[in-house]
Amino acid sequence: MDSKIARRTAIGSILSAALGANALFSPAFAASVTVTVNGQQVNFDQPPVERAGRVFVPLRGVFERLGASVVYQSGLINATGNGRNISLRIGSTQATVNGQTQALDVAPFLIGSRTLVPLRFVAQALGASVDWNNSTSTVTITGGGQPNAPSTPQENRSFFLTNKRPAASTNTASPAIHAEFSEPVRRDSLRVTIDGNDVTSDVYANANGFDVTPRAPLNQGSHRVGVSGTTQAGAGFSTGWSFTTGTASGTNYVNGVSPSANANVGSNFTLRGRTLPNSHVHVVASGEASAFGGLLQVGTGTFQTDTTADNNGNFSVNIATNAASGGQLRVLIQSIAPNGSSTERSITYSY
Repeated sequence: MDSKIARRTAIGSILSAALGANALFSPAFAASVTVTVNGQQVNFDQPPVERAGRVFVPLRGVFERLGASVVYQSGLINATGNGRNISLRIGSTQATVNGQTQALDVAPFLIGSRTLVPLRFVAQALGASVDWNNSTSTVTITGGGQPNAPSTPQENRSFFLTNKRPAASTNTASPAIHAEFSEPVRRDSLRVTIDGNDVTSDVYANANGFDVTPRAPLNQGSHRVGVSGTTQAGAGFSTGWSFTTGTASGTNYVNGVSPSANANVGSNFTLRGRTLPNSHVHVVASGEASAFGGLLQVGTGTFQTDTTADNNGNFSVNIATNAASGGQLRVLIQSIAPNGSSTERSITYSY
């Protein structure tokens, strides 16, 4: 068989399986898939993803196109439209449609701060039909209700940031950037930028504040942190602050970490490593599905602890989680040296 024909045949088989087959595949972007809803092509800000034989898309891009309204909070997705009520939860393979429990092959999940849901299940749950055209790699969805206009949260002019760090200036080119919120926010809506560059995927946060360390040292001068999102009350906000950096006073690091990345660990283990002497070390460990692929969402059940490196830079902490076996644990280590220089390192383990 001609190699090009064979390659096209293989690709077509994979895409077809993504909509209905039971074969399992590794997670992958399915950017070549076109999705149309009632004759209109849908453009997603997060490309479709194929996982375990199913195509997943950002939830609002589908629900709202099919005339459903969506409320998302703390990992729970509730959608109402076309006379139907649908509930899904991040990380759960159980869903309900009009109060009746239905099983999903693969649970909804997060990539960065985008919630992805199974395309076929959502469309059919809202009363639409789904067809797959293998020759054009197109998913055609018809039916459902009339599309909703994208909702824009009412701006919250009373929202503000507190305990901002650095507040005004710092001598390090790698500062630990931190702020707290005047009222709780929806963690999945949070966006953080530094000098206009989106750094949300490096942020770890909870409903009350966030932390992030720039991946690369900042140039000497003025810098702007932008923070936007939606409060838990449903109001939008967009704010930030500026600070200046001086001449770099040394670069921090975290190395020699054990156990090594991808090692199998139990629910209780000791984490060791080296950093600049006398650094403050903050450790976060989470087995939540929301911890992977971007924003580390620090919530209930997330392990956190602090310690101080000794005069040689050695540190150790005992990590205790309630995670069940058979998953992944993401550990984030933040070290802040006495001179203010910060660094972060993220490590994933199996348990």
